[in-house]
Amino acid sequence: MKQYLDAVRETLEKGTRKPNRTGVDTISTFNINYEIDLSRGFPLLTTKEISWKNIVIENLWFLSGSTDIGLLKKHNCKFWDPWADKDGKVPSAYGNFWRHFPLPDNQSNDQIKYLIEQLRDNPMSRRMVVSAWAPGNAQTSKLPPCHALWVVNAQVDKDGAPFLCLHLTQRSCDVALGVPYNIAGYAFLLELLSRFSGIRAGIFAHTLIDAHIYTAKADGTMAEYDHIPGLKQQLQRKPRALPSLEIDASIQTLDDITALLSQDTDQIMARFQLRNYNPHPAIQFKVAV
Repeated sequence: MKQYLDAVRETLEKGTRKPNRTGVDTISTFNINYEIDLSRGFPLLTTKEISWKNIVIENLWFLSGSTDIGLLKKHNCKFWDPWADKDGKVPSAYGNFWRHFPLPDNQSNDQIKYLIEQLRDNPMSRRMVVSAWAPGNAQTSKLPPCHALWVVNAQVDKDGAPFLCLHLTQRSCDVALGVPYNIAGYAFLLELLSRFSGIRAGIFAHTLIDAHIYTAKADGTMAEYDHIPGLKQQLQRKPRALPSLEIDASIQTLDDITALLSQDTDQIMARFQLRNYNPHPAIQFKVAV
């Protein structure tokens, strides 16, 4: 996937050493933008293997609005474990704010429900915005939302047919570990919204505000967190053809997603078949918590 590899190159070439809250240095640069046309294939990275199961389960968890990582654990998805509290909850979970954005007087707003209603009743609206950034939570959270805001927008092609686009604004972007999952995760959401609305999926656009690559300290310490060698290895690999995504005909509404959550892993994954995914071998990166 050229867009991702170009973002890796840009961060390596333009980035400068920068400290951060984790204590592990990064090479960081500002404001990378790209577009991916989903008509050319599903954008799951091929220069290293990515877990399709983790992407599907995580995003179904987001859409559920839950803060409890029990659903993730049920399907052996462990990446939210470091940020869960003693009760197994992540108060800053994206889906919590997508589905229950806090309003005055202990009220909340379901942004996903609103978005789907707009796609049905007013698909050319420019107001289909979903925010995970609730200042009251984000300013005190152990891990405030990295992908803070996304916008859905319908466009019309030269023949007058509509197509659906999604733009993600991401404030903090772990280029090696997080960004490949973010690309695939939001492309998956766009495909689901396409199914719910009957409008074909078009462009996924991505703004990386602080694009960073974790690296060893200048004195050579913390080398176990150095992501640069693995990324350079990917740059030497030739990208392969993108896979295609087939969503089962039983998935037509948001309620159909909710009904899936009680099923086992194989039953869920059977609804979201990735065809012809042939990646290079996986590369392990240690996460800076």
